Amino acid sequence: MADTLVIVESPAKAKTIAKYLGKNYKVVASNGHVRDLPKSQLGVDVDNNFQPKYITLRGRGEVLDKIRREAKSAKKIYLATDPDREGEAISWHLANVLKLDENSKCRIVFNEITATAVKNSIKGVRPIDMRLVDAQQTRRILDRLVGYKISPILWAKVRKGLSAGRVQSVATRVICDREQEILDFVPEEYWALSAQLTEKRSRKTFEAKFYGYEGKKATVRTGEEANEILARVKDATFVATDVKTGTKNRHPAPPFTTSSLQQEASRKLGFTTKRTMMVAQQLYEGVELGKRGATGLVTYIRTDSVRIAKEAQDLALTHIETQYGKNYLPPKPNVYKGRSSAQDAHEAIRPTSLEDTPASLKTMLSNDQFKLYKLVYERFLASQMADARYETNSVTIDANGCTFRASGIRTLFDGFTAVYIEGKDETQEKEVALPAIEKGDAFALKKLDSEQRFTQPPSRYTEASLVRMLEENGIGRPSTYSPTISTIIDRGYICREKKMLVPTELGFVVTQLMKENFTTIVDVEFTAGMEEKLDKVEEGSLESEQVLQDFYPDFIKTVEVASETIEKIVIPDEVSEIPCEKCGAMMVYKMGRFGKFLACPNFPECRNTKPIVEKINVPCPDCGAELIKRKSKRGKVFYGCEKYPECSFVSWDRPVVERCPKCNSLMVQKMSQKGSYVLCTNKECGHNLRDRKEKEDGE
Repeated sequence: MADTLVIVESPAKAKTIAKYLGKNYKVVASNGHVRDLPKSQLGVDVDNNFQPKYITLRGRGEVLDKIRREAKSAKKIYLATDPDREGEAISWHLANVLKLDENSKCRIVFNEITATAVKNSIKGVRPIDMRLVDAQQTRRILDRLVGYKISPILWAKVRKGLSAGRVQSVATRVICDREQEILDFVPEEYWALSAQLTEKRSRKTFEAKFYGYEGKKATVRTGEEANEILARVKDATFVATDVKTGTKNRHPAPPFTTSSLQQEASRKLGFTTKRTMMVAQQLYEGVELGKRGATGLVTYIRTDSVRIAKEAQDLALTHIETQYGKNYLPPKPNVYKGRSSAQDAHEAIRPTSLEDTPASLKTMLSNDQFKLYKLVYERFLASQMADARYETNSVTIDANGCTFRASGIRTLFDGFTAVYIEGKDETQEKEVALPAIEKGDAFALKKLDSEQRFTQPPSRYTEASLVRMLEENGIGRPSTYSPTISTIIDRGYICREKKMLVPTELGFVVTQLMKENFTTIVDVEFTAGMEEKLDKVEEGSLESEQVLQDFYPDFIKTVEVASETIEKIVIPDEVSEIPCEKCGAMMVYKMGRFGKFLACPNFPECRNTKPIVEKINVPCPDCGAELIKRKSKRGKVFYGCEKYPECSFVSWDRPVVERCPKCNSLMVQKMSQKGSYVLCTNKECGHNLRDRKEKEDGE
């Protein structure tokens, strides 16, 4: 019989930790939260200092019974939930269920699931930190008050099934406001002018762009002005009036926080925030590595800190010197400054061991696990390396009073870029080397170019840019970004178009209602200020009750007024040209979890629904009918025959019209880091067309 019971959240985590602790420890999982506020009622006594009413979550009864049985025979009980507010609250709930004294030494925490970290955590056993619990509980009560007081109004005035949330409503508003900016944007015409010039000594050609007149910047607004400039410089002498040569250093990016990991995984891997966090959780809790068993590969994944433990930094510097040489070490160890709003409770996300290189683990990890682990590993290693150094050149050129400029950049030392380049840098222009140029040099004009352009509206938010916006404005915390985005998509307020987040008509309507009636709830500054108050509760400088008392009286008055004054809003469904095969009514477009679908307007009498068919103009290789784009229950795109179930052809990759020139089999579009290419589906043939330039489908 084990002497000590250790309780964690997940079975995967339990398995990994059990391996490190040995036979004297029994490790069990609570499967996350075991208690929460009831769904059927508010669950908060607003007249009694906002006392919450907790109940055992449905489905957790058997789990708790098992934990109680194990606890009866254990001499010691350690609560080893995640090292954040949420984890502290779960430990507090477990302590209440097991009748443990929250002030006793029952809580252990670790930032990474390794043998050393887990064993050291037991040496540092402590009481439950009630400041963390209070902060989490305050957030939960605030979210419940907002959700359960405003959502019924949305049900009554707009549509059943809608919800409002403290953070989700702000996120929806931000996306809607951006879309309105795009709709209101009026493009302005401008012209880009450039000259292809040849340096006479080396005969090398380079591009110089029009800058302005007599060294002063000017924008070319019309085609007439562009033609005047071209005529003015056509027969002019192009002469270098100023030449500058310098060097610049680029510092590596810090190791990942939750936010930056989500952003980079979106840019580099095309992962959604939900997918990123799911895979990151697997890497943190433990992955089966053959004879080594379950092994935690990265440190705790919900963090806003860029801090690194000195031990981890020293090991990284040793690894860099061994693998790359002394010149890749920085003059002094790199230290990064986090955001002023960062809680800095944990380290940045890093690999638990640099000996576990991505290449050495590739065969033992899933494709997603390998990609994300490689990202974390290389980003951390690069963050501890020397700067990259570049030589920069710029030349100012005069042609009959018109100023042109050219610039070049050349790598002197690759530094950290030998390991890692940020996703946003990969889209920038590559190195451009100018020929050797001296002041007074004249150039031969090879070609003049002009291009009409228009100013562009602001870009729609992607998941990555929305996360960045939320973080920069102090809205939410690392653990909330992913569920917030998932919620507003599931509610039908937002939909994905390619990688962009686009508000639906419902999203616009609800946001406008919120802006007119619940101004503070959808105010960015108010929401950020509330996060600061929650941080103060955690620090112990502000009481939980005070935060709630300051918020609730004005809020509930606003709710009462809104309930009386808001008129019923009817959002008419868009009618399609497709009749319902069951009752004959023209089907309407509805928004669901995975985007638009067709539904019968006579619901609930007729419950017929069907997906929106998108043909790809490729015949089915099995029966010759049309292939159509479909979505699985999890929202993943695939391609199947329109005659399903009579014809069962299916492909995860997009088929193309052309047949394989070698064996006449079906060919499909594939993606690689170098772009798209077309591959034969006949494995014995394997013919591919890597030079084909097809646009990515965007799924």
